[in-house]
Amino acid sequence: MTAYPQDPGAPDAPYLSFWRERHLCTLTTPRPDGSPHVVPVGVTYDPQARLARVIANKTSAKVGHVLAAGPEGARVAVCQVAGRRWATLEGRAFVRTEPERIAEAVRRYAERYERTPAPNPSRVVIEIHLTRAMGRG
Repeated sequence: MTAYPQDPGAPDAPYLSFWRERHLCTLTTPRPDGSPHVVPVGVTYDPQARLARVIANKTSAKVGHVLAAGPEGARVAVCQVAGRRWATLEGRAFVRTEPERIAEAVRRYAERYERTPAPNPSRVVIEIHLTRAMGRG
């Protein structure tokens, strides 16, 4: 089996470039019964901080799944694909409610997706502390 590992803190240039392009992604979170819950999301990748970020409504299922995992965080994956190029980031997810963390996530989202999301007082950010990266940029 061919593997395409990347260092999540120091990916190669094509991989990082792919994460800077505008692509719809998926987030996979574990449901309480262990089955995967996969939803489309916008994701930003910060290799220097070894973080991926997803902005979300605090009442969404994905946020509920991360919170249900408890203080150790939920094991999750985000993925994007375009033709033969693909990229997956894995790690532990935590829900953050601090205004400065949300603002940073919104800023990065606006930069990548070229639009600023509408204000949302129920917004939180899912921060994924990256442990693994793979793919072909």
